[in-house]
Amino acid sequence: MPVPREENAPAPRQQQQRQPAQQRGEGRRRSQPQRQSAAPRLQEQGPLAVLAISLANLGRARVTPSMRAEFQAAALLLREQRVEATTAPMSPAARGAMQKRVEGLAASLARVAARDGSLFELLAEGAPMLPGTADAMRVLRSKAGLAVAPEPEAPPPPPSVAERERQVIPQSAVQRSLVNPFLAPDFSAAAPPKPKPRLLIDWELIKPLLRSFEQAGVDARSCMTLPPPSHLHIAPGLELMPHQAQVIEKAKEGHRTFLLADEPGLGKTAEALLAAKAADAFPLLVVVPNVVKTSWAREAAMWTPEHAATVIHGDGETVDAFSDIVVVNYDILSRHVGWLGRFGFRGMVVDEAHFIKNKTAQRSKNVLELSRKVRERTPRPLLMALTGTPLINDIEDFLAIWEFLGWISGGEVEPDLLHALEANGTTPVDPGFYPLARDSVIEMGVVRRRKVDVAKDIPARRIADVPVELEGAAGTSVRAAEKKLVARLVKRYDSAIKARKDGDSVVGVDAAVVRQVCARELRNADENDDGSGENVFAMMRRIGQAKAELAADYAAQLSRNAGKVVFFAKHIDVMDAAEALFSKRGIGYSSIRGNQTTKVRTKNIDAFVNDPDVQIIVCSLTAAGVGINLQVSSNVVLAELSWTAAEQTQAIDRVHRIGQDQPVTAWRIIAAQTVDARVADLIGTKASLAARALDAEDVEVTDVDVRLETLVSLLTDALAAR
Repeated sequence: MPVPREENAPAPRQQQQRQPAQQRGEGRRRSQPQRQSAAPRLQEQGPLAVLAISLANLGRARVTPSMRAEFQAAALLLREQRVEATTAPMSPAARGAMQKRVEGLAASLARVAARDGSLFELLAEGAPMLPGTADAMRVLRSKAGLAVAPEPEAPPPPPSVAERERQVIPQSAVQRSLVNPFLAPDFSAAAPPKPKPRLLIDWELIKPLLRSFEQAGVDARSCMTLPPPSHLHIAPGLELMPHQAQVIEKAKEGHRTFLLADEPGLGKTAEALLAAKAADAFPLLVVVPNVVKTSWAREAAMWTPEHAATVIHGDGETVDAFSDIVVVNYDILSRHVGWLGRFGFRGMVVDEAHFIKNKTAQRSKNVLELSRKVRERTPRPLLMALTGTPLINDIEDFLAIWEFLGWISGGEVEPDLLHALEANGTTPVDPGFYPLARDSVIEMGVVRRRKVDVAKDIPARRIADVPVELEGAAGTSVRAAEKKLVARLVKRYDSAIKARKDGDSVVGVDAAVVRQVCARELRNADENDDGSGENVFAMMRRIGQAKAELAADYAAQLSRNAGKVVFFAKHIDVMDAAEALFSKRGIGYSSIRGNQTTKVRTKNIDAFVNDPDVQIIVCSLTAAGVGINLQVSSNVVLAELSWTAAEQTQAIDRVHRIGQDQPVTAWRIIAAQTVDARVADLIGTKASLAARALDAEDVEVTDVDVRLETLVSLLTDALAAR
């Protein structure tokens, strides 16, 4: 009987030699429990151990697309663990230890990002996930012993030709196709081939181009070179302003792509229609917001009466496909994108082009697809993007518009723009590249004029704040909610400071921690798990409700003393409260809301413009902020504040536009001593982005999130007052 020995003790040499090879292999497998248990041990140590190893590997790895995906996955998992360290049930000692480990890993993450500045973009709130991030995240979670989300189903293949045929095809479009059965692409205007670029062929150019706008100097141009105007008189009663005639003259000379970014109210609709006439770009497709498609048909009948216009409604039963101008709204474009792509348009106009800034949105995809189809059939079509506010939040809002115009595609610069950049003789490593590159993009067709520059006869406008005191139960409720919000932020800030290793050495207010706490509040804005007060969005709505009657009372006084008034609000209940007060006081009013039909909307606008008894028009800030002309009034009351300067500007420009003969004043009703006043102060900072990028004003470029900065201001002041 063999002598017993320890489990891992080696067998005598002779015995090992007599063992069959298979048994010796099994023995080796049994003698290596440590190697097999490495993964289980990592899982026992938890996600933080896995993250530590991952970050150590990333710190040594070369920055490649796969490394960037793994980095973003590690950042997302660390963000989850930060929340876990704050909310999961555990002893105070365990919570403190976990929070310290999380902070240490956050420092490691920052050190990895410091190797390549582009990695910091992946840490931003709302940064889009890279293609490989989801897979890397599943690997990390599996190693950490966490639940792994199932792999998403493969996206459906693009619609086949047969599927496209099942889309809506109006009968009129079928008849037009039968009349022109051999309608073929028109290549008569094709440009001669250009020499192959050499200097910039292998360069990544999109980010440098965006940077060229961010770094624009005070003297940088914001408008392409335009010829002097020739013909200003169109027809009896119709005359162009010189700045309008310049664009039309440029189209007549042969230019075919325009980002028409004039300030609102400078007559971009007439410019686009007459440019199409000058370029013989009919049939012309016009894509617009729903609220303005009828007004586009009216403008077409006024400026280009010899070219019939038709408007697509619903499934297109009433459309006249033999018309020269086809107007369709973004909302129904998906139903018609198939036949419109085959229609043979020689030009395409996109009104309020900032609507397509989000390239993942379906309406953006539809517009970009139609642009590609138009360019396939007509090599040099007229493409015009119209917007008075081309930049809403970020300099990258340009990209979708540039792609629509055919300047870029799929993250690459298209040949026309590439040759323009090549002619400069510089690359992104040369300091002189950026101003020259910006000028090249401008000359591709950026047209930006301000009222103060080109419309001297339009009176100046001003924004005047009217502070009001919220009294009674409503005021008490608002102030109590704000105190609870601030207390919640202060509590989370204190917890974050205590969890840091250097918590005792913090002097003053740690601005970085303040921003982290406020960013978390925004991420969890729809959650109120601790019952400690409303979020900032609910609070702003509560303030709007509390201000409703005060704002309406101010509008009523204005209407008695100064004539017609345009009243803007964001929420339906604020509009309802205002209309109730006007009815009670016997003041005639009409309204513009998002749920109205075009017929009702037009009737209400006409009543305000033409009926002397209708003194006030109550408008939804989102539904009436674009596409209507209310120059009959020179006073605007903003009962509620927007989160963006662009939305506020669009509202004011319903009144401050061509045809206005009085100074315009926008009266902002501000709830004093509340968060409302902070929002009012911050809104103006968002205008600096467009001012610097397009207008080359000497201001600091800031991409301000008003919601975040409002919370930061609240928390910073509360901490400083302790």
